[in-house]
Amino acid sequence: MADPVLYSFRRCPYAMRARLALAISQTACELREVKLAAKPAAMLAASPKGTVPVLVLPDGAVIEESLDVMRWALARDDPEGWLARDDAALIAANDGPFKHDLDRFKYPGRHGTDPLVHRRSGAEFLHALEGRLSASGMLCGPERGLADAAIMPFVRQFAATDPAWFDSEPLPRLKVWLAGFMGSSLFAAVMIRVAPWSAGDPPLAFPGPQTA
Repeated sequence: MADPVLYSFRRCPYAMRARLALAISQTACELREVKLAAKPAAMLAASPKGTVPVLVLPDGAVIEESLDVMRWALARDDPEGWLARDDAALIAANDGPFKHDLDRFKYPGRHGTDPLVHRRSGAEFLHALEGRLSASGMLCGPERGLADAAIMPFVRQFAATDPAWFDSEPLPRLKVWLAGFMGSSLFAAVMIRVAPWSAGDPPLAFPGPQTA
């Protein structure tokens, strides 16, 4: 039976969190890296919205929301118990207000905004995460879970927008948390660099051997 096909973009935080769940669950896929300026016709045929990730199952069913991809993969196999460490409200705050601030902090010219206003607003969410991490080590307990994997890629992007500022912020637990994810073999496995896919290319298997 054919593997699912995952259309992804390496740096997209939504695609990144989907890949994290697919990798930790060892769900075999064919990875198709997308060039956003030239989206493949096959991806647009499966999901006209044109955003990644898109997971096309062997029976033709399409999963086109990152959290749905995560939960589908973890329902198949959840070796670390990620589904038990979920927080829908916290993820909604990340995907809503924090992502709003992230976009306007990272791309002020695109949005016509003052980046410092949105850096300050986004920092409030980071400090709320710091409080959660100070209490338990991870966002929903002592071990990483779905909430951690769903939120980390966005925190990573926010931190990378102004590294000197982030380094100066009093967020010791958040910095350890972020560095732990980014230094893991799991993260290395989902951040492999591959050329953009074109029709006719040989299948590229994902994930590779890892997952610690």
